[in-house]
Amino acid sequence: MNLTETSLVLIAIMPKARDMEIARVLGWYRIPLKTAPKIINVDFIAFYQTADFGINHKSCIEKYAEVRGVELTTRNELFKEEPDHPRASEEYYKIQLGPLLTLSNPISTDNWKRFLFFYTTGEKFFAAKKIRDLSVTGFERNVLWNSLRERSEGFVPEQVEVKNVDPNLLFLLGNLSLSNLDFSG
Repeated sequence: MNLTETSLVLIAIMPKARDMEIARVLGWYRIPLKTAPKIINVDFIAFYQTADFGINHKSCIEKYAEVRGVELTTRNELFKEEPDHPRASEEYYKIQLGPLLTLSNPISTDNWKRFLFFYTTGEKFFAAKKIRDLSVTGFERNVLWNSLRERSEGFVPEQVEVKNVDPNLLFLLGNLSLSNLDFSG
């Protein structure tokens, strides 16, 4: 699958360089269920790198990948070598990825604004120079909302059984973009 203007892109924090190596070598990324965005059925995921990536690679998006599948598992299943980890029994989404792709021009930030996840479009992703450029506003926000709503209908990750869920709960997405954040110093 190619990233197109209409692709749905999830921007996610990549907290540690070790996690990027897992994504590169093993082809997956994890999201704790308790902090996961409401919709994870997206086309691509892009990774915002933290200070752990060093002075030349922090506070930007350099890598992204196609999302090829989602399953629900435990941290213990992901990291069998860490059976005594405090969160070993907690549930995580394991996002199966295609190969990591590198942006020719990384998307940087002027000022750090804390976020865990937000959605954008392929069109915004292609054109962005700064994180604030990924914000979806106006008419595009309605298109994004409808796309997310369509993706949520009937989507159930592997190993998850959902019964009698009020459809309105599926639409409680919270902030769909960065449009309400102040990036001006």
